[in-house]
Amino acid sequence: MTPPARRALAAPHDAHRHIGELPAYPFYGGPAVRPDTTAAATVADFRRSLDVQGVERTLVLPNYGVPDPDVAFDLNALALEAAAADARVSCGLWVSPKASDAARNDTALGLVTEHGVRALKTSFLLGGGVDDPDCAEQLERIFTTAAAHDLVVHVHTSPGAASDVDRVGELVETYGDATRIHLVHLGGGMSGHLKLIGGRFFDWVEAGKQVWTDTSWAVGFAPGWLVAEIERRGVGHDRVLFATDVPWGDFAGEHARLAAAAGDGELARAFFADNFTALYGSG
Repeated sequence: MTPPARRALAAPHDAHRHIGELPAYPFYGGPAVRPDTTAAATVADFRRSLDVQGVERTLVLPNYGVPDPDVAFDLNALALEAAAADARVSCGLWVSPKASDAARNDTALGLVTEHGVRALKTSFLLGGGVDDPDCAEQLERIFTTAAAHDLVVHVHTSPGAASDVDRVGELVETYGDATRIHLVHLGGGMSGHLKLIGGRFFDWVEAGKQVWTDTSWAVGFAPGWLVAEIERRGVGHDRVLFATDVPWGDFAGEHARLAAAAGDGELARAFFADNFTALYGSG
């Protein structure tokens, strides 16, 4: 017997990809390298990548990762340009939790009413922490500004240190009632997956916190377990987003992994399109 044909998924909506090239940097004491080999240096390059990968809608964020604050802040202009040039594109603005970046934040937050802005992106990869007194004022500004302008705060997660979901989760507890929060990378690695899928994500949703996550960088078992827990607990189906984190993730791998877990029905439609529209708008 021939198995039924698998329905093609709708054109994906990518909730997390970057624009701009980073300068070479000697990470971890090694030689200066440029690992973001697929980075889009221009708006034309970025739009071309959407065409090639068949992305229908996306949220673009400034590329970041080297310890020079001006690099990511300067790329806000390129993200805004991409949003202005293409109806498929909305953008997030880079902002920093660090007090030393207060003046840079002044400039970035002054752009929140520009066309296409849907989010503020922040991370502790370049310093600071949720419980660092040095970051208290800027974090308050970021989250209250987002709430006032109906924007999402897009927060990096990764295992251990300041970006661990144990610490980043404090932002959900503090600000998640008033501000929509997108925790990227499904909590970040094995430990983050175990913490989020094992309970915290669903507990936050059930408590009414405005929290979303995406499956970029997810370890192989995680998307399937996430789907199983959504079905078991009966919540969370509307809070999971497809995202690639290009150039730090790859489209083909991220798409295949989530598609295999979600199947080809309503849940897949939610992950790959509807949840993006609900969170970031239709254009």
